[in-house]
Amino acid sequence: QVQLVESGGGLVQAGGSLRLSCAASGRTFSSYGMGWFRQAPGKERDIIAAISRNGITRYYADSVKGRFTISRDNAKNTVYLQMNSLKLEDTAVYYCAADAGGWGTSRYEYNYWGQGTQVTVSS
Repeated sequence: QVQLVESGGGLVQAGGSLRLSCAASGRTFSSYGMGWFRQAPGKERDIIAAISRNGITRYYADSVKGRFTISRDNAKNTVYLQMNSLKLEDTAVYYCAADAGGWGTSRYEYNYWGQGTQVTVSS
């Protein structure tokens, strides 16, 4: 069992930056691939970034490539999402998730989810 708690969301102006954190409970954090998803009102929950167990392999959705960076610190049981050059369309609830099978791009591959943190980008 893994419990995930996101933090770092908030209100930011377009062009600004935020860093999201996701703290995981348990001793087996390094055995999970991790992903960040987001869901805007009325839309599907889509993956935006993922990272392998050892942090070497990273995936980004086209919509955030070059602006967002996913990283992890296995010693701290934490995964991060650095978000730069934020746009209005980045407004959503952001979720972190853990994948026991490695990492993937489908939400159905992920076993554990955090409660989400709201990110609102204003003009």
